Amino acid sequence: MAKKGDKRFMVILTCTECSSRNYYTERNRINTPAKLELKKYCRFCRKHTLHKETK
Repeated sequence: MAKKGDKRFMVILTCTECSSRNYYTERNRINTPAKLELKKYCRFCRKHTLHKETK
């Protein structure tokens, strides 16, 4: 978890195709107010898919 007053916090990236939670990363609330969407490799689908931020 983020420290009190910290601008960065942990997010979980979930595969949009198989809904498995594959990646944990940090994001800055001030610089990126929208949810993260990254194209990452999913080991369950065995291909690069879109991963969206979940909580």
